[in-house]
Parts: sequence; C-alpha cells; structure tokens
Amino acid sequence: MQAGYWLNGRFWTVALVLGACSAYTAEGAFVTEYVSGIMWAEPKIVEPGPIGGPPADATVLFDGKDLGQWNGGDKWKVENGYAISQGGGINSKQSFGDCQLHLEFASPSEVKGSGQGRGNSGIYFMETYEVQILDSFDNKTYFDGQCGSIYKQYPPLVNACRKPGEWQTYDIVFTAPRFDEKGAVTSKAYLTVLQNGVLVQNHSELLGGTFYDKAPSYTAHAAKRPLHIQFHGDPVRFRNIWVREIPPQALIAK
Repeated sequence: MQAGYWLNGRFWTVALVLGACSAYTAEGAFVTEYVSGIMWAEPKIVEPGPIGGPPADATVLFDGKDLGQWNGGDKWKVENGYAISQGGGINSKQSFGDCQLHLEFASPSEVKGSGQGRGNSGIYFMETYEVQILDSFDNKTYFDGQCGSIYKQYPPLVNACRKPGEWQTYDIVFTAPRFDEKGAVTSKAYLTVLQNGVLVQNHSELLGGTFYDKAPSYTAHAAKRPLHIQFHGDPVRFRNIWVREIPPQALIAK
C-alpha cells in the first residue's frame, strides 16, 4: 500500500510493509523510517481548562475564596478573589515532589522602600528551594535576588516584571532532588520558570537549598514536602494557585 504527503517542501511516497514504513522522495531516493521499538503507554487526555487554568487534573490550592488548603492561611486576608500576605508564611497541607505550579501575584501598587524591601515574598518548593517574588520594576537589587531569580543562586535570564500593582504570573516546573539511602544526592533539583509567559529560568540546576545567610547545600529530605509562600513584611497579593504532580514517563508493561 502506498500513500503520499508533503514534508519540508518535498513530496514523499510511502509504502507500508509488515508494520514498517518505507518512503520514496519525489527524486526516487529510498528512505526507511526509524522506529524506536519502545512501547509507550498512551498519554491520557487532560482537559486544559480556561486560559491560566486550572487543568482538569490540577490540585487547586487557592481559588479566590479561602485558604483552607494551607496551614497558616487563617492569618492572611482574603477579599475580592485574592489573598493578601500578612502575619507569617503559609504551607500547603498537601506535599509535592516533581510538579508544575501556576501562581499569580501582585506587589503593592503604592511603592514603599527599595531593593529587597519592596514587594518581597517567595514561593518555596519542598519548603527549601525558593523562586523569588519581588517588585523588580525599576527597582535595583542584587541580581540573584530580584524577581524571577532562584534566590542567591541564579539571576533571571531577563527582567519580565510588570508595574507595581499589576497582576503577574509564574508558571514553574520543578524537578525534585533524589537522595540515596545514606542521604547523598543522586540527582539534583531543577527549576524552569516562566514569568508573564517569558522564560526566566531554563532548567536551572540547583546547587542546594536557597538560604539568605549561608551557601547553598543539600540535606536529605522526604520525596514529597509542602509548598511554602513567604511573608517578608509586604502585603503581596496572590490568586489562582494550582499545582499538577508530574508522573514519570510511562511504558507499556511487557
């Protein structure tokens, strides 16, 4: 059986024989398709939801109504579909390992302070690895501490901040570190971060936990731990927070 199609500006004639695929270009050249032989499981269908999510398989951590999914959430003020940080940080009641996180935030519209004293917060994965939240619109600070940085480890690739008071988005992919039975690191943590749709961290390899007062280092911990949103003294607003656990790539069992 033969069929044809256009690819890269060339017409290919395809012959299917015993499950293998061979092709002839318009010039008569013979090409055999590479087949990996790996038996992949069929990807499940996930309804992506509205723009900004949440997708159907996401865990909604804040939908604008209450912070019941967070320990310490009773300290924060919830109004008009968003939460205002105050009185201390909050930890998710559920723990996560590899995950995809969506979070929207806004620094105070009234500008006060400068550097690290302006719209400061942070989202911590496993309570340990921080992506900085800061008002970095026309606000100089150390580069590995500005918005979009992995705190004290990597500056953002670019400054993609909106003006104070405007809503901003983080879409973050986190790969958790792995440890052996003796507590040694066998695979480091990684973070990919898009701020307002702009890539600011590209699969950055973490050097360890993110700390203010010491160098990064790894300490063995559980495979899943809570998320943490920092309160740093500024009334940063948050809304539309959801997370998806990332499963391992599935194969069909032989």
